[in-house]
Amino acid sequence: MLSKLVTKVFGSKHDRDLKRLQPKVDEINAIYETLRDLSDEELKRKTEEFKQRIHDETHEIKEAIEKFEHILRRDQHDEETGEPIEYDDVDLSADEIREQLAELYEEEFEKTQAVLDDILPEAYAVVKEACRRLVGKKWKVVGHEIEWDMVPYDVQLIGGIVLHEGKIAEMKTGEGKTLVAVFPQYLNALAGKGVHLITVNDYLARRDCEWMGKVLEFLGVTAAYITNDMSPDQRRVAYGADVTYGTNNEFGFDYLRDNMAQRLEDQVQRGHHFAIIDEVDSVLIDEARTPLIISGPVEASNDQYVEMKPLVERLFRMQTTLVNKLIAEAEKLLEEDKDYEAGI
Repeated sequence: MLSKLVTKVFGSKHDRDLKRLQPKVDEINAIYETLRDLSDEELKRKTEEFKQRIHDETHEIKEAIEKFEHILRRDQHDEETGEPIEYDDVDLSADEIREQLAELYEEEFEKTQAVLDDILPEAYAVVKEACRRLVGKKWKVVGHEIEWDMVPYDVQLIGGIVLHEGKIAEMKTGEGKTLVAVFPQYLNALAGKGVHLITVNDYLARRDCEWMGKVLEFLGVTAAYITNDMSPDQRRVAYGADVTYGTNNEFGFDYLRDNMAQRLEDQVQRGHHFAIIDEVDSVLIDEARTPLIISGPVEASNDQYVEMKPLVERLFRMQTTLVNKLIAEAEKLLEEDKDYEAGI
């Protein structure tokens, strides 16, 4: 009874969320109406304008990060002389530099997020306009020709905002969750650090990339997908795209392989910035019970086990003999009421 009264007075969590998000949706739609007169090239240039705004806010931090990273690697050389570059203004230990880097990474992330939050309404309006302009266009998706016929509704804009906030968006059948993901994909790809879309199988990874990727490509954002039959070079190219589609197993095993790589150039992923998980209940709950395990080849076979086995067996026999002897001596001393000598 009390819970019903509270809900009636204050509204449900769903109602409060809608009330909070509706002004942003209204702003997106208002901006969307102003974009119709732009040419396709002018609309695409919006992407570069957004990227420039992020650069203007973060370039000084990125330069400091690059400087400290080069110091740790000691691999920065002058382009003309080839000599290592020394920094006279840095008098820090390696541990102190790592602490500085951790703070700079956090500061860069926060500033980037602030810009993304600020440009979200305009960026989402640009994506919606791109969807409108693609209506009637045809292209191949997994070998079959499809005709684009989707312009996002308000409920899809709301879903896109929620996903950007790092929350779970539950979409009913027919509400177009595949299109919803394009909005936060585009927005977060502007940071230039890559976006991962994690889905449940290779077919959906390819389908969604070829289907929704056209919207991103229309705006100058690249999209690619990874499947289990790809070579490391193909994977590296796919991860180099602005948006990469794939299954949780592929992303997980690539991460494990990268951590086992001996050289930087053998790694395929370029870091982890923003990810969207399709069918999140299946991926994070059902499939989470299946561990991802990877092993590497032994560098060289040897017979150390065979060589050491007799020594270990001999040591074990000597240990048993010694322990039995000590126990027998202790029992004898106890029988003679020599508790102290027996170790009690």
